[in-house]
Amino acid sequence: MRKFRSEMNFGVRQGSPCSPEGFLFSQSLLEARPHRRKEPSPRATTTSGFLSWVAGKAMSKGRAEAAAGAAGILLRYLREQNRPYSAQDVFGNLQREHGLGKAVVVKTLEQLAQQGKIKEKMYGKQKIYFADQDQFDMVSDADLQGLDAKIVALTAKVQSLQQSCRYMEAELKELSSALTTPEMRKEIEELKKECAGYRERLKNIKAATNHVTPEEKEQVYRERQKYYKEWRKRKRMATELSDAILEGYPKSKKQFFEEVGIETDEDCNVTLPDP
Repeated sequence: MRKFRSEMNFGVRQGSPCSPEGFLFSQSLLEARPHRRKEPSPRATTTSGFLSWVAGKAMSKGRAEAAAGAAGILLRYLREQNRPYSAQDVFGNLQREHGLGKAVVVKTLEQLAQQGKIKEKMYGKQKIYFADQDQFDMVSDADLQGLDAKIVALTAKVQSLQQSCRYMEAELKELSSALTTPEMRKEIEELKKECAGYRERLKNIKAATNHVTPEEKEQVYRERQKYYKEWRKRKRMATELSDAILEGYPKSKKQFFEEVGIETDEDCNVTLPDP
């Protein structure tokens, strides 16, 4: 910095970094200098490695604790249920409650079977595990019959309760869709107003003097029937005539009607009334 300041004060000397030759020389040195990658400091590397080691130890410890507790959990579960399960069934039943992994479940079941604490059977290509039946007391035929009777009674009770539940659900659905008492009162008031309007209308009709006689009514019906038949007759004639012309006409039916100026009932959104 001292040398740079002297050059600034007394002029730029040839070959200095501030001269054109010095600038080119410095640039060539920078280009020729190899790029050195910045190495991480030993302290940062040590800290990162220590944290990774601690995390690995914690995970290993957690897995070891889960594996150690898995044997007791699986053994107690099989004894309480006392029925055969596959490793997949056990994993699915206990995963949410205990958080056991499938690999831990499979390995623990195999270890328990090798230790003789549970039994293992091959069912096709799948292994089935169940509690050792020697640890349970022998049940007599009388006890079995009593258990069967109890099962039948409980099954009947369950079916009866299910039937009652269905009845109550149907009743609840019906009551939920029905009108409440305030809604019924409002509906009754609206119906009363509607009936009053109909009575007033009927009263005015009866009080009118320009009633149509039965003869006039019959005459109107006859004229309507006459015009209806004439309408159908003329429409049929026009359709037959246009179909005959279209047999030798080179264009489409729509183009023919546009050139001639024919408007059909369908173009005017008109339909034949009922006879």
